[in-house]
Order: sequence, then structure tokens, then C-alpha cells
Amino acid sequence: MADKVLVGTIPLLYVQSITMTEGYRVERILGSRFSQATQPSTKTLTIEAVLLGPDRFATKKALEVLALTSRALLAAAGPALAATGIPVVCGLTLSLDMQITDLRFVQSVQKRDAFDLSMTLQHVPRSSLSTLVGEAADLAPALAAGSAAVPSVPAPAAVPRSPGPPLL
Repeated sequence: MADKVLVGTIPLLYVQSITMTEGYRVERILGSRFSQATQPSTKTLTIEAVLLGPDRFATKKALEVLALTSRALLAAAGPALAATGIPVVCGLTLSLDMQITDLRFVQSVQKRDAFDLSMTLQHVPRSSLSTLVGEAADLAPALAAGSAAVPSVPAPAAVPRSPGPPLL
């Protein structure tokens, strides 16, 4: 299972997978035959989860309300959401300016007490400041993980193995 995910204020506890797709705008350099990727153009998150237990109905309804909420209602719902959109916090990314574009629930005979959830969110920048803050917040865990991967002490030397008497 993937990490727990927070979509707005709604926790998704049984996440099966998270997919992040990023697109980049490629433009030709004026007066040249070369092209260059100039900026990210799209960022999409797809979350597959299972909603379990008696709270599954409340979580389903909360996700539907969050998906249907317009920017004006979002502003009324919370001052932070008006400036940044829907925040998504997970192990893969921390994205501030997201909007739910697709929401699908499935109930089957095999899982009578659960709903399978498939949700797609797209990056919808509200302002350049929130975009910069979001990118900095997204980069911070990557830097921490990168610095943790660099060993601060040398690795222990290998001990040669030679056959000897059995240990009792």
C-alpha cells in the first residue's frame, strides 16, 4: 500500500497507488533549429484508494463536496484554500494548487463494505507566489531524503570469512 494521503482536509487511509504526470511546454528558440523545455505546463495526480468502514459514506460525500465546490465557495470554506486551491499531501508530492477533475466510486459484490475510489486532480495555479511556495515545499522533502542518503561516516570494511570450527 502507498502512503496515507491528505486531500484538502480529507484523509485517505487506504491508498493503493498514486500516479503523478507532469507535462512540459517545449518552444523553439527564435532564429534557431533548437527547442527548449521552458516551463511545466500540466501536473496531474491520480489517486487509487479504498474507502473502508462506517466512515466511507462520510468520506465519499466530503470528496464529492470538495470536487463540486467552486472557487467562491472554496473561499468561504477556508481562507487558506482560497489562495492555494486544494492541497494534496502525500509521500510523492506536496501540491498546493490542485482541483479535482474526475471522481469515481465503485462498489462490488466482492467488496460490499468498501468503495474503490479513483480520483484525478489537476494543478490549477492561483498565483505565481503560491506556485513558488508549492514548488519549494515539494522540493524540501526531496532535499532531506537526498542528504539522508549520503553517508556521513565511512562504510565498515568487509570482514573476510574463513571456515573455522562450528560455534556451540
